[in-house]
Amino acid sequence: MAKKKAFVTGHPIAHSRSPKIHGYWLQQYGIDGSYQAIDVAPADFAEFLKSLGEEGYRGGNVTIPHKEAAFAGVARRDHAADEIGAVNTLWFEKGVLWGGNTDGYGFAANLDDHAPGWAANGPAVVLGAGGASRAVIHALKERGIKDIRIVNRTLARAEELSRQFGPGVSAHGAVGELLADAGLLINTTALGMHGDATLSADPAGLPDHAIVTDIVYVPLETPLLAAARARGLKTVDGLGMLLHQAVPGFERWFGRKPEVSPELRRMIVADIEGH
Repeated sequence: MAKKKAFVTGHPIAHSRSPKIHGYWLQQYGIDGSYQAIDVAPADFAEFLKSLGEEGYRGGNVTIPHKEAAFAGVARRDHAADEIGAVNTLWFEKGVLWGGNTDGYGFAANLDDHAPGWAANGPAVVLGAGGASRAVIHALKERGIKDIRIVNRTLARAEELSRQFGPGVSAHGAVGELLADAGLLINTTALGMHGDATLSADPAGLPDHAIVTDIVYVPLETPLLAAARARGLKTVDGLGMLLHQAVPGFERWFGRKPEVSPELRRMIVADIEGH
């Protein structure tokens, strides 16, 4: 029986933590499989997709800058990929290359883990209107949140998303009074990454029952989460989104649904702190 093979591709890709996550699970469950990082330049990506079957891959993950090219290059897509407009997971079904998007799944599963019942906590304020915010808005809509407010400095980008996602999704150029009745505040921007002390929004304006989450996970506690914690609010860091989004792909390629355990989290936290 040939070894089951999967991969993550991006450009650059050396920084990816996906091989550590999937390698941990392969070892944990005693599966004869491999998961490797493959650096593919944008010009070579279409050829790379075509070669997957011949190379014996079950599928793999796709990260920046290839998510849109993967969206265009697969034969079939799942509902989440169509809604989000990007593909981060590839797999074969009956010889046909499929593309899915597990970012929204990962976002929701992380909150399920650390803030059970969070979906009852609308309205939601989403900071940012990039690719990550699409995944978050998709997840919020799937969980039945009826009032989603996108805040982006370039209002036109927020308006584009509000049109795409339809009723209940509104666009705003500034936070203003939007936090006063919000039960969820979600940062999808790069603010607060790598020692940037900028606050993406001030959690002081939120009600006491609000949950604050940041999809940034380096540092684990961003300035936004630190300010929310100091204010006594429930906070959820972004690392769980990375860990949970890996689950559906692993299950497809290797035939077992893996667990996002405290041990896995500790291992990835140690890796982040070691860099």
